[in-house]
Amino acid sequence: MSIVPKETIEVIAQSIGITNLSPEAALMLAPDVEYRVREIMQEAIKCMRHSKRTTLTASDVDGALNLRNLEPIYGFASGGPIRFRKAIGHRDLFYTDDREVDFKDVIEAPLPKAPLDTEIVCHWLAIEGVQPAIPENAPLEVIRAPADNQIYHQKDGPLIDIRLPVKHVLSKELQLYFQKIAELTMSKSNPSLFKEALVSLASDSGLHPLVPYFTNFIADEVSRGLNDFLLLFNLMHVVRSLLQNPHIHIEPYLHQLMPSVVTCLVSRKLGNRFSDNHWDLRDFTANLVALICKRFGNTYITLQSRLTKTLVNALLDPKKALTQHYGAIQGLAALGHNVVRLLVLSNLEPYLSLLEPELDAEKQKNQMKSYEAWRVYGALLRAAGLCIHDRLKIFPNLPSPLPSFPHKGKGKLINTEPHKRKLSVDSSENRSPQKRLIATDGPNGGPSPMQVDKPMGDNNPPQTFVQPSSSEQASDGKEPESRNAKEKEGSHSRAITRKAILDQIWKDDLDSGRLLVKLHQLYGDRILPFIPSTEMSLFL
Repeated sequence: MSIVPKETIEVIAQSIGITNLSPEAALMLAPDVEYRVREIMQEAIKCMRHSKRTTLTASDVDGALNLRNLEPIYGFASGGPIRFRKAIGHRDLFYTDDREVDFKDVIEAPLPKAPLDTEIVCHWLAIEGVQPAIPENAPLEVIRAPADNQIYHQKDGPLIDIRLPVKHVLSKELQLYFQKIAELTMSKSNPSLFKEALVSLASDSGLHPLVPYFTNFIADEVSRGLNDFLLLFNLMHVVRSLLQNPHIHIEPYLHQLMPSVVTCLVSRKLGNRFSDNHWDLRDFTANLVALICKRFGNTYITLQSRLTKTLVNALLDPKKALTQHYGAIQGLAALGHNVVRLLVLSNLEPYLSLLEPELDAEKQKNQMKSYEAWRVYGALLRAAGLCIHDRLKIFPNLPSPLPSFPHKGKGKLINTEPHKRKLSVDSSENRSPQKRLIATDGPNGGPSPMQVDKPMGDNNPPQTFVQPSSSEQASDGKEPESRNAKEKEGSHSRAITRKAILDQIWKDDLDSGRLLVKLHQLYGDRILPFIPSTEMSLFL
């Protein structure tokens, strides 16, 4: 039964000039009218939701009618909801209060303002630090934090939404802790107390609110103190302690720490005195970079790639200083042997050709540059040596073959059957005689017919023999055949797997051999101490 009564259908029919509509036809039309009205209203609600509104308007109904290819309703273009009034004397009858409009009033009404086009207006926020007093800028009284018990009342003008900066409130204990750590880092006068402070940074909980302050402190001091070697070393120790603290979530601040760390690795000059051992600082920072990539490389997948790109660019730039090349080499070497093999060893020969004039004492008269060149040469030698050492150690031990698996030698068949275990006199006396089946090599490299060893002990032991039935003989004859088929399939699959392993190992052997020959040509006998004695005897 429809919720639309037939009387409503009759009234609608009379309003459009149909006066002879029978009650039966009105009753049949009522469900269809209800279905159509529901369909239109559902589409209108969809239009309302897509418009990010919660109030249904006449424009939503017009949009629903357009979607159904129906003519929209004219005369209802109001942006607000339509107001209905209840008819007097009827409980469920409502109507819209349509006000009669005189054409004279419509003609004499003033025209509305034209809508403004979308445009971009530029204005000065500040000129040489002074904010101009224009309507677009907020008054200075609003920007400044209001004093206690004072509320700023805006003057006549455009409404401005001002959000004051939120103060980061620290307890007095944390403020004192930060100041003490900063003083110990800057003073460099009490190393033992500074070491205890580093231990506290690496283990204490509750220090996470200080992480943004430490990152800003490290960034500011590194940018200002490149000539202070001890300060830079202390700052890198602070960074390592922060990374080692399990109670600190330092990932959001890596983008502030990494520039400072990379600066201490590949900067042209660290310290201003000849006695400053900036080589140790670069080595320490390289290990720090490796720690960061190892810990956060899975979270930020582009971290190591961007870092290696920066280090490779520093290494291959001939305009960079040798100290920068040294830092880049140490950083790449700390990232792993695969990075060295792919990025350093591939560019080793052309780089050494450019470094050779700096190593010659006759051509290079500057002892400082010659010393830097030899440090770079040593870093390259160590990185290449550790890489080839790791490369030679990756070969797995060959799996031991089965006793019946033959290897083909030079025109011979080599039986890999292990020696039979020799039983002691006591064990042979205590154990009962057993028959052992041994598979020996046949003339074609396959297993020969099964042979039975003679039982140990007396020459003619007593035997009890029972003649099996015909069914038992048939079943016993099928079991060895199925067992032999399974053994052949298993040995064949193991042979294929072993062949694939041997092929890969042989390929790695060839690649490592070529790499070893190349490094020996470049470095001579200096590369030999990095090669283990077993692998050296194999290759030489």
